[in-house]
Amino acid sequence: MTKEVDVIYRMQIEELLLEHSPTILFVEHDSEFCKHIATKIVELKEINHF
Repeated sequence: MTKEVDVIYRMQIEELLLEHSPTILFVEHDSEFCKHIATKIVELKEINHF
């Protein structure tokens, strides 16, 4: 998401989400975006049993 979006637009998205506090589930590779927005983070990792 944020890879193609300029910094100002990204900041506006963050402000909007923080202001309205919706319940959302998002998958995001940008850890800074996640740290600013998320109240809880669940990280799934692949476990290779072989």
